Amino acid sequence: MKLFDVYPLQPVTPVKGDGSYLIDDKGDRYLDLYGGHAVISIGHGNARYGAAIAEQAADLTFYSNSVLNPLQTELATKLGEISGYEDYNLFLVNSGAEAIENAVKLASFHTGRSKVVSAVRGFHGRTSLAAAVTEGSRMTAPVNENHEVAFVELNDLTALEQELKNEDVCALIIEGIQGIAGIYEPSAEYLEGAEKLCKKYGTLFIIDEIQSGYGRTGKFFAHQHYNVRPDLITIAKGMANGFPAGGVLISPEIEARFGMLGTTFGGTHLICRAAIAVIDILKEEGMIENAARVGEHLLKRLREELPVKEVRGKGLMIGIEFNEPIKAMRQQLLKEYHIFTGVANNPNVLRILPPLCLSIQEADYFVDSLKKVCLQEAI
Repeated sequence: MKLFDVYPLQPVTPVKGDGSYLIDDKGDRYLDLYGGHAVISIGHGNARYGAAIAEQAADLTFYSNSVLNPLQTELATKLGEISGYEDYNLFLVNSGAEAIENAVKLASFHTGRSKVVSAVRGFHGRTSLAAAVTEGSRMTAPVNENHEVAFVELNDLTALEQELKNEDVCALIIEGIQGIAGIYEPSAEYLEGAEKLCKKYGTLFIIDEIQSGYGRTGKFFAHQHYNVRPDLITIAKGMANGFPAGGVLISPEIEARFGMLGTTFGGTHLICRAAIAVIDILKEEGMIENAARVGEHLLKRLREELPVKEVRGKGLMIGIEFNEPIKAMRQQLLKEYHIFTGVANNPNVLRILPPLCLSIQEADYFVDSLKKVCLQEAI
């Protein structure tokens, strides 16, 4: 049997990790500025994290959600404390796409409506509803196009109100920062205005923090840079540092009832132990503060020292837009300087999503290397 060939692969075989580095099968070290799509939050090879997983795996890895699991309660308590959403409820799932599916489903249950409004260029996942609310994607199959979805430009409150005023929209969904699009931020005016419009027209406000959450922007959630409090928040990527975990933070105004949601693998004993370890390490090692500090340093250097069109982002969620495609530049960074970077739907954008333990020195190595690449291309 062969693997279904849907991934373009880099010619590197990682076998070990160390902080912000990947180590391949030849022993070469690579600075990881992509974190496996923003999944690696506390870094590779964290000893405390590994010990917590090994200890739990030796005891119990899984049982279904039909029994008591105190680890779920501990995770919910710690997540509420670190995020500032102590009064919200948590539903645990396996992935970001599943978090989106359940968040939109909850909005539909709560409002009795079926229409969803999403932002142009947004990305929310590859499953049924998640793909449907992802605008203009090659991964959207005909079967995904049967959902009732309208798309509006980010930061356009007039267009948003036009969609909401008929009072038939169950949810507005936007990313805390649009990631795969190329790191585009909603404005404070837009976010705060969108929340008011949702309340006015009886629509639930969903903020997708799957990529932009878990401390990546220097606050636990990207939307916490502004004065908003959504009804539903989706989380996943950085949640368990590589284990498949996701969740929905749910306003206390949304009532639960038996059977409305369910999952087999969401919130297993092993996943919860991994996610608890991530929160403990984020807090005790000051990684969210580090993301803010190193991100500010990195953004400053990139904006001041590089011949680029624009540098966007917050903390360690950064998009560097050039005036030409970055494919060759990205390959040069990998081959000559051993630096992993990411791509975006915009072919001119280099996407940076490193572990939150990234140091100033490692950030400087990247900027210095990128400057050399830019200089070589200019000659």
